[in-house]
Amino acid sequence: MTSKTTLALEAAVAVILENRPKDGATSTNRQRVNVDRAHAQIMKLIAPRVRHFVRQYGLINYFEDAEQCCAIAVHRAVEAYEPEKAQFTTFVNWQIRGELQSLRFRVMTDQRPSAKRVAATTVSLNAILDSDGEMGSFLDALEDEFAVEATESAASDYLADGAKSSLIDAYVDHLRKVGMEALARRPLPKREETALRKALPRLRVNGVAAADVEKLEATIAREREILEGRLFSGASLEQLAAETGVTAERVRQITKRATKAIAGIAAADSRFTVMAEAGRPASKRPQVRANKASILLDVALPHNRLSCVVAVDQFRPEEQSAVKASAALVQ
Repeated sequence: MTSKTTLALEAAVAVILENRPKDGATSTNRQRVNVDRAHAQIMKLIAPRVRHFVRQYGLINYFEDAEQCCAIAVHRAVEAYEPEKAQFTTFVNWQIRGELQSLRFRVMTDQRPSAKRVAATTVSLNAILDSDGEMGSFLDALEDEFAVEATESAASDYLADGAKSSLIDAYVDHLRKVGMEALARRPLPKREETALRKALPRLRVNGVAAADVEKLEATIAREREILEGRLFSGASLEQLAAETGVTAERVRQITKRATKAIAGIAAADSRFTVMAEAGRPASKRPQVRANKASILLDVALPHNRLSCVVAVDQFRPEEQSAVKASAALVQ
């Protein structure tokens, strides 16, 4: 004998199926209202069943999550339900069981078959005794009060390293450009130039011998090493002199020249505006002045070359009619 709950479930599901839009059409407001009411009726009818299954699967402590899983199971059951194969009350039971079993495996990992084989046990991070024997949370012990400060410091260091690398790259490009221009202006001896053209015609760059280019690149690499060590790593003059093979006085000269050039690059490049103005008082910082727009035509533009602007104090009688006619056309 069919129970009243089974008949009520079948009637509610029938309402949902009747109010589905046909052939991809958009559902109307009335259809959506009927479907929502039918779903609410189904959840009300199976509420005792949901509570029974939640207790059966040991999910009382996760009742809200279990209730949401059961609602998802009902929606899936309605979408896949075929009345001619089985009753809805039987079909929805298996959907609910599957969702609750999946939830149990997610929140209680020791209930999985693989965990049971190794006798795994689930430990709650919110139920741990502290040194005084009081109930506390393991998450509280993991909290770092200096986390924000450390994160901001690390982010600042990262940005500073990026700015440092960009500045050094810009300075190296400047050195390379100046060096190549100097090599291009320097004339080669006639015999040496003729010999180079015959022996190594492909190893010449813009009229500059390849050996000179290699020597320039070696000098730039050495100066970069000195710059990074002296300005950004705090190495001493003697230490850099021993590492690079130049005198301490030469290291000092290279550093002084590089510092001045980098300051100029930082002031000229918009990427380093903040760095260039860091130690400068606000009153001495360059102020950006807005360009004042003129109401007069720019006669330099091609379409304004034939225009003419004349200041008129008063119109003559013969001009008043033309002005009135122009105003009428504008209106």
